[in-house]
Amino acid sequence: MGDRQFLGEFEQLVLLALVRLQGNAYGVTIRRELVERTKRDVSLGAVYATLSRLAEKGFVESSVGEPTPERGGRAKKFFSVTAPGLVALDETRQVQNRMWDGVVLEGV
Repeated sequence: MGDRQFLGEFEQLVLLALVRLQGNAYGVTIRRELVERTKRDVSLGAVYATLSRLAEKGFVESSVGEPTPERGGRAKKFFSVTAPGLVALDETRQVQNRMWDGVVLEGV
């Protein structure tokens, strides 16, 4: 268990957004998914910084799409979760489930 890398909260949220977006995950759509589902303001810079960190860990990969006229001829950079990223996401969920098992929050 020593070599497992558990995900931070925002890393986990970003990976979940990528899974939910299934092939349409680029900066703006990832941010939109996070804002809609978490009801928190999320900066595009935070999204890209987290994607960079996740890529360094081997948990995401990227590809460049075709240039589009609506983007002034610029291409979008799409992101997807790698197999190790899915494993890290699942292991993090399992750890959280074990920690929550039997916890009762009084007064909530």
